[in-house]
Amino acid sequence: MEWISNLFEQYGYFVLFCGLFAESVAIPFPGELAMAISGHLSTHGSFSIPLIITYSYGGAILGTLLTYLLGYKLGTPFLEKYGRFLFLNEGRRVKLTRWFGKYGDKLILISYFVPGLRHFTGYLSGILRVKLRTFLVYNCIGGILWVLTYVMIGKIFGQKIELLLHLISQYSTAAIVAGVMGVIFVLLIKKNFRAIRHRLTNLSRQKEQD
Repeated sequence: MEWISNLFEQYGYFVLFCGLFAESVAIPFPGELAMAISGHLSTHGSFSIPLIITYSYGGAILGTLLTYLLGYKLGTPFLEKYGRFLFLNEGRRVKLTRWFGKYGDKLILISYFVPGLRHFTGYLSGILRVKLRTFLVYNCIGGILWVLTYVMIGKIFGQKIELLLHLISQYSTAAIVAGVMGVIFVLLIKKNFRAIRHRLTNLSRQKEQD
């Protein structure tokens, strides 16, 4: 936190833009911590929340767009040759490709909240030829939700940022799974409710006809 705070004092908002851009292309940078600290600094009047969001979002989206274009234009050979420099070894590529096959394009939407996934989603989306429009829609929605979440965490929780971020990163995958299961449960209830209502309606019509 001290290191990032010093960077903010020297370079201001550009720390967010450059840092989030770097993290999006798989260059190590504590993006969540930077956004949370900037959110905390806004409570002291040092930073403006709208500008924090703008610079963070801009860096993240441009970074992921670059990785998408690299993956789309250069394909698998690029990652086979340079993936190790981006911490994307063969085992991780196979795992992420399997995830895309299982969950589809919607994986892009939640990738920002999954440690070890968001840094490579753009590359894999390009290589797998996900449509640019689809990628942009899911990526932009996921990106703004991610930025808003961590900036507001910093604004609300202040000095407890590091502990909170640790807990979030530890349980984010479980939370996402629980959320997905909850959505599926609700959809099943709605589907069954509609089926039951349809049957009751048909029975009612039959009785009227009789």
